[in-house]
Amino acid sequence: MDNSGKEKEAMQLMAEADKKVKSSDSSDAGHDPTFKYIQCPDACEMYARAANMFKMAKNWSAAGSAFCQAARLHMQMQNKLDSATSFVDAGNAYKKADPQEAINCLNAAIDIYTDMGRFTIAAKHHMTIAEIYESELVDIEKAIAHYEQAADYYKGEESNSSANKCLLKVGSYSAQLEQYPKAIEIFEQVATSTMDNPLLKYNAKEYFWKAALCHFIVDELNAKLAIEKYEGMFPAFSDSRECKLLKKLLEAHEEQNNEAFTEAVKEFDSISRLDQWQTTMLLRIKKTIQGDAGDLK
Repeated sequence: MDNSGKEKEAMQLMAEADKKVKSSDSSDAGHDPTFKYIQCPDACEMYARAANMFKMAKNWSAAGSAFCQAARLHMQMQNKLDSATSFVDAGNAYKKADPQEAINCLNAAIDIYTDMGRFTIAAKHHMTIAEIYESELVDIEKAIAHYEQAADYYKGEESNSSANKCLLKVGSYSAQLEQYPKAIEIFEQVATSTMDNPLLKYNAKEYFWKAALCHFIVDELNAKLAIEKYEGMFPAFSDSRECKLLKKLLEAHEEQNNEAFTEAVKEFDSISRLDQWQTTMLLRIKKTIQGDAGDLK
């Protein structure tokens, strides 16, 4: 479907909106204090309509720019909520064309929401920014910072499940960046908070398993002591396949037995598929065995 007509119509609307804004600021309108507040809402609506037409034409940058115009105008009129909503709309449009500009718009929305005390929605947008840094800009440290901020806001609003979701991302990425003490602290914290919840306690073993892997990379004895601690804290962990694998791996590591290590991992993987993160951590552990070839095959 040809949407070039929509783009042309959008540009006309933008021009009309610009004209209304200029006329509301002109000295000719100065004698009527209500003039600006009649003209500007019309202009805001025109910018938003233009933005949606640009979206139909798949001109994402133009759509983002139009939503930004609406957002700034709403802010001038002290319509904070409408301004924040428009900045979010701008961010969503820019995501498809200019990730950095999307982040700028979402940060502008976050500033408004936090100023209004709406921390849950601010946290949600911090998560969106983190995801852009993850997938589009590939800046893991900045992704971590935004997940941490989101978790902090969620905790403050007692949204512990959402906070934990963000913290688990921080834990996984911290381990990837070899920040093992930080990763361990997070995995243990989330495991402890979930093991007392009847609906979530099954997940605790996964988080203890991840913490134990991080311990293992740092030091074999650390891992052994951590596993004993986790079994004491959460007896169900003892019976888990993850705990049994860890004990086999500790034995293989003590004996510096590459083959036994690889065989134990293969056996586990044939029943419970290891994801990329777990595989990476296991490879790092295996590399500490003398004469390791650097794979799990």
